Amino acid sequence: MRAHARKSATGGVATLVRRAPLRGLRDRILHELGMDIVSGRYPEQAILPVETDIPARFGASRTIIREAVNALAAKGLVEARARTGTRVLPRQYWTLFDADVLAWHFAAGPDAAFLRSLAEIRVCVELEAAALAAIRRTDEQVERMMMAVEDMGSAETTELFAAADLEFHSLVADASANPFMASINALVRVALAAAFTMSSPVEDPASKRVTVERHRRIAQAIRDGNAQAAREAMQAVIWEGFERAEARAK
Repeated sequence: MRAHARKSATGGVATLVRRAPLRGLRDRILHELGMDIVSGRYPEQAILPVETDIPARFGASRTIIREAVNALAAKGLVEARARTGTRVLPRQYWTLFDADVLAWHFAAGPDAAFLRSLAEIRVCVELEAAALAAIRRTDEQVERMMMAVEDMGSAETTELFAAADLEFHSLVADASANPFMASINALVRVALAAAFTMSSPVEDPASKRVTVERHRRIAQAIRDGNAQAAREAMQAVIWEGFERAEARAK
């Protein structure tokens, strides 16, 4: 497997959703409060104790707490009001495409409903990415897709398989030549991490062969310029991954 794929896999499947290292107290507060909200420790409509418990918990100044809370507000998780305090917003307002918010969901343990929602939005976006890739791809991009499929086939660990799988889907997004498609990488990353954490095809040789072959069909359809076949093959891959993870989430 190529060096960059090895590097992305060395820390385990969880590295697929890991953000930049927490560089200071503000980042740690943001991460922990984000996890508290996503996991339900602070439920929707709850008032965050930003004047009392949170400063004592982290030993942080109000300025640093305010910076972390402002970052949560930018992600749609909370709203600060002068008289009522900082309130956790309903989930419908959260920026679910945000890489941190997705990573917090993954770390909290996604349920079947969340996994289905991920699969549904992937279908909405990745099918058309595959179709566009069939029209716009370069020969080099097709070659790299085929190499990623081979990496999946030769992977002997869940981590290596997951890294090659993510690389494949990133290549399809890049080959679509639509800059907005790159923004779905965080979503695909957490969907794959959740699926592989719950149930990896590497654990079952027959399942692994099926998964690899379905990815190969996507690459072949893109190579052949067959947009509809690329859509159908991508749809099969997305739902296969969801069904595998859902079986373990129930």
